Amino acid sequence: MSVSDCSLAELLIVACSEAWRGNGEVVATGIGPVPRLGASLAKLTHTPQLMMTDGEAYLVEEPVPVGPRGYDDRKAAGYLPFSRFFDSAVWTGRRHAMVSPTQIDRFGQTNLSYLGGSYQQPKTQMLGARGFPGNSIYHINSMFVPFHSKRLFVEGEVDMVSSVGYNPARRIPGGNYSGVDLRVIVTNLCVMDFGGKDNAIRVISLHPGVTIEQVREATGFELQVDGDLPTTPLPTEEQLAIIAKLDPHNHRATVIKGNPPAIAKESVA
Repeated sequence: MSVSDCSLAELLIVACSEAWRGNGEVVATGIGPVPRLGASLAKLTHTPQLMMTDGEAYLVEEPVPVGPRGYDDRKAAGYLPFSRFFDSAVWTGRRHAMVSPTQIDRFGQTNLSYLGGSYQQPKTQMLGARGFPGNSIYHINSMFVPFHSKRLFVEGEVDMVSSVGYNPARRIPGGNYSGVDLRVIVTNLCVMDFGGKDNAIRVISLHPGVTIEQVREATGFELQVDGDLPTTPLPTEEQLAIIAKLDPHNHRATVIKGNPPAIAKESVA
C-alpha cells in the first residue's frame, strides 16, 4: 500500500500522536483504538520519554499491541497498580490523556453523563462523569472525535459539565484552575486546539480533501480560523509500518464507518 492509499483512521492515528510530541516523561493514555495507537506511535517515533501502561497494572517500555495477546508479551518495566497510578501520575499532573466525550462545547467543557432532560430524569443515561472532573483539573487532556457533528460539538453548553473547560462564566472566584490544560481535538474532518479568544476552540488543520465550510456546517458554534489552514500530513511509510505492527488485527479499520481513505473523495461531513 502506498502512502496516498492509506486510510483516514491511519491519518488520524498520526495526528493524535502529535498531541504527545515533546511531552517528556508523562503517562500517555489513549482511550480507544485510535488514541491508543497514537500514543504508542508517539513513544516509538518522536517522544521516547513517554510512559505507558499495559492497561492493567504495569508500566511498559514497548507499547502493547491492540487486540489479543499473550499475558507475558507485555515486557513489564515497572509496577503501577491503580492506587499508585493516581499518586504518581494523575494528581501530580504527570499524565496526558486523550478521551472521546459525547458532547463538547466551544470552551472545551465535555459531557459523558446524560443527554436531554434533567439530571434527575435524563432522556438518555450514559456512563456518568466517572473520572473526568478530577482528570480535567489535574493533568493535560486532548480529545478524539470519530464523527464530527453538531450533536457532539453543541451550540451553547453541554447538557452536563462532566469535565472542566475554559468557560469564563463557569469560573468560581477563588477556584484553582491552574491545572486545566486542554491541548488538541482530532476529528474525522480536522485538527483543532484551544488557541482562540478566551481559549475557545480553533481550527489548525484540515484533513486532505476537507473544506473549512464542511467543518463549520458540522459544528454547533462559531469556530475561529487564523489565516490559511494547512493540510493535515499523510502518514509516512515508516509510520504506517509501525501502526500495522501495533494493530495486527486491524482494529483501526472499524473506527470510522466504511473505513474511508485519508484523502476525501467527496463530502465527509
